[in-house]
Amino acid sequence: MENFFGWKDEFFSLTQIVPSLKEQFTENPQNAWLTVATIIGCIALLIVLIKAKKIEFTSQLITRIGIALALATILKLLRLYHFPQGGSITLGSMVPILLIAFMYGPQVGCLTGFLYGVITFIMDPYILHPVQVLFDYPLPFTALGLAGFFKDKRLLGVGISVFIRFLCHFISGVAFFGMYAPEGMSSWIYSLSVNGPMIGIEGIICLVIVSVLPVNRIINATSKFGTV
Repeated sequence: MENFFGWKDEFFSLTQIVPSLKEQFTENPQNAWLTVATIIGCIALLIVLIKAKKIEFTSQLITRIGIALALATILKLLRLYHFPQGGSITLGSMVPILLIAFMYGPQVGCLTGFLYGVITFIMDPYILHPVQVLFDYPLPFTALGLAGFFKDKRLLGVGISVFIRFLCHFISGVAFFGMYAPEGMSSWIYSLSVNGPMIGIEGIICLVIVSVLPVNRIINATSKFGTV
């Protein structure tokens, strides 16, 4: 009976979240939206990690993920421009992650993107808040793996996954980098003006590279050395 009342109290406390969120939306909409976005982001990462347990990690798959991460890291160092508050425009550092997603699908692609986000955080950390780290490092690069849903429409897959990456950085910019905005400029406009060109230019570079690369030939060539 004691356990029953304990579960009852726990359930009652959880039901209080709904009116609490409603109150937050009324009093401070920005914080409320950030709370909801953070919950969704954490759930998304949890799903990726759970799905990763079902992946059959062969030596060939591990090797290819390692090669993709190494190439992405090298391309990350070839920066066209580095922003003072973190972030940079690179020579297609997202392409190796996208290729893995096209080869193996979204599960392996998202996991590879997550690992690349961790590497990026180690290489070029800019920390204002734990939630900001979530939206600037693991989440946006994990989103690149979603391109694996579009194996037959690769340019569309690149566009959608890069756009979702942009949304993650945009949320971070609005919530945490608004203090860097010029006087009189809203945090929304400031975030758009910084993240829009940064992700937009890099996205265009990736679209050009993917459209030029013989992706089918690369996938067929690698499949000869193991199952893709």
